[in-house]
Amino acid sequence: MKKRKIDVVVISDVHLGSQYSKAEELLVYLSSIKPKTLVLNGNFIHPSHIRRNHFPKSHLKVIKKILSLLSEGSEIYYLSGNRDFLFKKFTGSMFSRLHFQDRLLLDLDGKSTFILHGSVFDTSPALAKWLIKAGPVGLKILSLKHTLSQKYSSKKSLAKGSPDIHAKACSLRDLSSLSKFDRSALAMALQNQYDTLICGYSHQPRKAYYESNKGRCLYLNSGDWVEHLTALEYSFRRWKLYSFKHDKLTAFYGDEEVREMEIPGFPGKLGDLTETRERSRTAS
Repeated sequence: MKKRKIDVVVISDVHLGSQYSKAEELLVYLSSIKPKTLVLNGNFIHPSHIRRNHFPKSHLKVIKKILSLLSEGSEIYYLSGNRDFLFKKFTGSMFSRLHFQDRLLLDLDGKSTFILHGSVFDTSPALAKWLIKAGPVGLKILSLKHTLSQKYSSKKSLAKGSPDIHAKACSLRDLSSLSKFDRSALAMALQNQYDTLICGYSHQPRKAYYESNKGRCLYLNSGDWVEHLTALEYSFRRWKLYSFKHDKLTAFYGDEEVREMEIPGFPGKLGDLTETRERSRTAS
């Protein structure tokens, strides 16, 4: 059956190897789409669990699916996050269509789209604003500062808060409800006059427009595959915040690995659901 063709897909904070990761649901989603560009925006793999030899079979299947998308022609970018200590050494490297970077700037239908994990902005807004003005060098300093602080800080819980997926528009003067992370990220985007800024890190799905005297910016956060099971999709010249829990899945049942899965919220195995639908079509 036909898969959905999408120009760009952004997925953040999967934390494969962690007991919190929803690997089976992610495999179902990846099997339903055919992206031209797939951005794995930080913390895709939880490195501490690799050291403990804890990596379930379903999590390995997700990696296999990513590699199959690569072999089918998808361009894949792995952007390093705050827990990606094992992958930071590959930053700037490229293996065929697999790129390892710490940020990504895309031109999508004439609009500049800046993508990064965003953990570097979880610092003092005043310090971030000063470093942002220094351009790429400032971002490198922010990244180094955050990496060092992560090594000596206590571990944060993977599950965070509840989703906010409604688009809204406000000015930067009305940011009392936003975290220092969001404020710093937005200040950077507006300072550089990016049309769109995409982050992960906070695990909070978001789609919102913000304005200042420097311009207007669409701020997107792809959420996570730990609690919210969300991703960002770009097609038909617009961004959509996809939710596995709420959006309907399209046909993807040709994948044998997916057919044998039992996913919460689906009656029985997915393959059984497919056969029922096929019989209904034949009868009609």
